[in-house]
Amino acid sequence: MNSSARREPAFLRRLALVSVFSVIAAAGCAHRTTTVQPPARPPSGIPPSLPGQPPPSGAPPAAEQQPATPGEYVEEGVASWYGFPFNGRRTSNGEIYDMNEFTAAHRTLPFGAVVRVTNLSNGRETEVRINDRGPFVANRVIDLSHAAAEALEMIGPGTAPVRLTLVSGPNPGIGFFGVQVGAFQNEDNAERLQAQLEARYSPVIIAIYDSPYGIFHRVRVGRVPSEADAATLAARLRSEDHLTTFVIRLDN
Repeated sequence: MNSSARREPAFLRRLALVSVFSVIAAAGCAHRTTTVQPPARPPSGIPPSLPGQPPPSGAPPAAEQQPATPGEYVEEGVASWYGFPFNGRRTSNGEIYDMNEFTAAHRTLPFGAVVRVTNLSNGRETEVRINDRGPFVANRVIDLSHAAAEALEMIGPGTAPVRLTLVSGPNPGIGFFGVQVGAFQNEDNAERLQAQLEARYSPVIIAIYDSPYGIFHRVRVGRVPSEADAATLAARLRSEDHLTTFVIRLDN
């Protein structure tokens, strides 16, 4: 074999490497594709508010202590989504939940707030309007409609790390906040915890929530004028009473 024949395989190998790097670079660019969808418009004649979502427990993320100001409020955590069997039932602000609209549940942002949600796993984005309360699960910051979750490509995984950026909405500083410390299907258990806490905290109320899984009795403590005050109360309830807490906005 002559010398030019021996050099040819090395040249071909260099061309192959260039091709591979080009493919990798193209794939990296495609990964940043984003999808932005408009939030659902609120319907007219919204009926009185009702209690929101159910389930489990967990501690509130530190981001709940931030003031909710458009352009400045940013929160990171885990997003989940909900569809059936909630579809067609009332949300916390009294609307009928439509899982095909771009809406979401959040514990403290005011109803009507519009939030940009970025899936940190793939860079996709969408915007949603807050019309429900939840999720009441540790470290989760927002519960998205099926349509929003589909836009973020998180239907299969069920959850995704996200960044929330407040885009617009009502004045977040107006209203009251409290701390949810338990949700019971057994009313006696809820009343027992209420009686135990009333000796040192006021008010302590039980909010009824008619969920697809049955009636839940939610025990809520306090009525304070800021989210920061509610976060301080939550820390005390965790430290002194060893309770799982969620800072919540108290709606009508």
